[in-house]
Amino acid sequence: MTSNMHDAEPIPAEARAEIDRLLQSGDLFRYTAPEDSPVTLLEQEFAEALGMKYALAVSSCSAALFIALKALGLPRDARVMIPAFTFAAVPSAVVHAECIPVLCEVGDNYRVDLTDFERKLDTVDAVIISHMRGHTSDMDAIMALCDARNIPVVEDAAHSLGTLWNGRKIGTIGKIGCFSFQSYKLINAGEGGLMVTNDADLVARAIIMSGAYEANWKKHNVLHEAVEKWQNKLPLYNVRLSNLSAAVIRPQLPHLARRVADGRRNHDHVAAQLNTSPWIEVPDPLGPETRAPDSIQFNLRNMSDDEVRAFVAHADARGIKVQVFGLSTNNARAFWNWEFLPEQIEQPNTRAMLMRACDTRLPARLTLAECDEVAQALLTAAELATGPVQAYGT
Repeated sequence: MTSNMHDAEPIPAEARAEIDRLLQSGDLFRYTAPEDSPVTLLEQEFAEALGMKYALAVSSCSAALFIALKALGLPRDARVMIPAFTFAAVPSAVVHAECIPVLCEVGDNYRVDLTDFERKLDTVDAVIISHMRGHTSDMDAIMALCDARNIPVVEDAAHSLGTLWNGRKIGTIGKIGCFSFQSYKLINAGEGGLMVTNDADLVARAIIMSGAYEANWKKHNVLHEAVEKWQNKLPLYNVRLSNLSAAVIRPQLPHLARRVADGRRNHDHVAAQLNTSPWIEVPDPLGPETRAPDSIQFNLRNMSDDEVRAFVAHADARGIKVQVFGLSTNNARAFWNWEFLPEQIEQPNTRAMLMRACDTRLPARLTLAECDEVAQALLTAAELATGPVQAYGT
């Protein structure tokens, strides 16, 4: 590959002046300014961009999920359903909130298995839907099932900023949406997260618990009477975002639409080529889904474990790093590695899927020519891995 697949897109130059100003002033704490700190402005701009009433910026998407669960007022040991295919930070946030993760099976298309979801739904108090790697589960069915039972839905949209479901922005469909600004996301601040909601009382509780001590909650764009009644009644977890991070994020917001369009173009361009192979399958999006990908996932078909490992090695030799979720040692996305779970219940369908599900970076900044290089490297790796030497040991 001529391009480094792990390089992020440069931070826009317009961030530099604001960062220099903050460094000169020392104003790095979000509550130093009497009003309109960079973090406050980010919250206002992000909420407006998503068409939501309220946004709260925090230190990570994991922190946003944790604060979301605490703001819902769930009791200790409440049961929270999550997909069995997600990042370890999601069950960790549930455990951190003193709740119990309940895993739900995930299909070969990386979406929630609705039969298993419905079967387990009456046993839980809340749901987190991880749109893992930007793959959207059937939100119409999920919301209908949860609304009928008055079960709150939190969307883990860490990978889905810019994705649409029936024209609605992912992260705005459930009661709370949580987003990430970690380096491999379409908007990169190294670390950082944000939650959105239209519920004034819920965001009020979240603001206090995020670390708005004393009267600092007055610097948030929310009804003061909604927040004031919670002052000193909730613990402070201090997961605030810094002004420096906000200064890095805000200039990237106008670039989001371009990055989304470029990422979708690149993904679909590579997927069309990979699907010509008898060994590789890229699952189709669901009908209502308009994705915003910055990576590509695909399933290997009719390969042994040794052939899968050979495929990974051949791809690596051509400059393409591929992780097979279930075969990568200590992979944080393989549920059997979450040994901290209070309940360990096997998810056989998800396990089988993860043993053949592959993931590789496909940054939105790549050109179509570079995408062709990626596709050709993967196709060649599949052919070599399934050739006579690997298949027959000769």
